Amino acid sequence: MALTLEQIRADVADSLGEDPADIPYDENLVDLGLDSVRIMALLERWRREHGVEAAFADLAEQPAVEAWAPLLGVA
Repeated sequence: MALTLEQIRADVADSLGEDPADIPYDENLVDLGLDSVRIMALLERWRREHGVEAAFADLAEQPAVEAWAPLLGVA
C-alpha cells in the first residue's frame, strides 16, 4: 500500500496525540512538538509498512508534511 499525504498527516498527528485536522500540511512539525525521536519512529514505521527509503536527515531538514511527501514517495 502506497503512503499518501493524508496518511503522513494522520501518522504525525497520532505521534503528537493531535487530530489530523490540526496538522497543517505546510506547518513546521518541530514547532508542533515533533522531535527527532518521533521523526525516527515514524520513518522506521514507514520503511517497514511502505518500503520508504528516505533518510532521516532529509526529513529533519524540512519538517513539514508537504515537504516530506516527495521524499517519502508520494506522487
